[in-house]
Amino acid sequence: MPSTSPVLPLLADAELPDAAAGGHHGAGHRSRLRQRLLNGDGTGLHDHEIVEYLLALAIPRRDTKQLAKQLIDHFGGLAGVLSADGDSLRAISGMGETSAAALKIVQVAASRLVSEPVRRQPILSSWQALLDYLRLDMAHLTRERVRVLYLNAKNMLISDDAMSEGSVDQAAIYTRQVIKRALDLGATSLILVHNHPSGNPQPSKQDIQITREIIEAGKRLGIDVHDHIIIGLDGHSSMRSMGLM
Repeated sequence: MPSTSPVLPLLADAELPDAAAGGHHGAGHRSRLRQRLLNGDGTGLHDHEIVEYLLALAIPRRDTKQLAKQLIDHFGGLAGVLSADGDSLRAISGMGETSAAALKIVQVAASRLVSEPVRRQPILSSWQALLDYLRLDMAHLTRERVRVLYLNAKNMLISDDAMSEGSVDQAAIYTRQVIKRALDLGATSLILVHNHPSGNPQPSKQDIQITREIIEAGKRLGIDVHDHIIIGLDGHSSMRSMGLM
């Protein structure tokens, strides 16, 4: 005999009242978190509560408090959780593609928000915004990544290119590749950026050498190198500010 019970849309699961979505013992706590978000600005939430609520959107039938605390402990804090790569998140017991994506979308949204002044204003007049954007995007990376910001004559960003990604302590950057891309884009200047997964942003001898090679190559073609910024958990360094270029 066909059932006469109402059929709920599959995609409505996350919007069901907590009791209907499994009745787990954390349902009341989740409801209180929701009210704190809707009735205030969320500043009173603990880091694990933020992760907990994000996970709850992806796993509506399960208490996510302990999983949130586990993630905070494993990645060393909220920033580490939200900037972890998908494979690292999925490697944690209890995490799947949906829950990992729920965390990653926050980093994407935050990066877009912070990068807006970088993309709408001349880079050299929005330097702090640029540093905030780069630190958000690169400080927690576990592998070294090189990127180049290409600018036009008005110092507006033309392109933000990820040039290479390497091991935990080294990524290749090639002078010819950097300069050729500048010519292809019609860029008049550029900013070199890479991260140090060790956390220490101090430039190495190799960093200084390759920067000077790119500066010399750029001079011959009218392409200026404004700076080489190194990002680490402990802060950032500017090779121009340090007098190294």
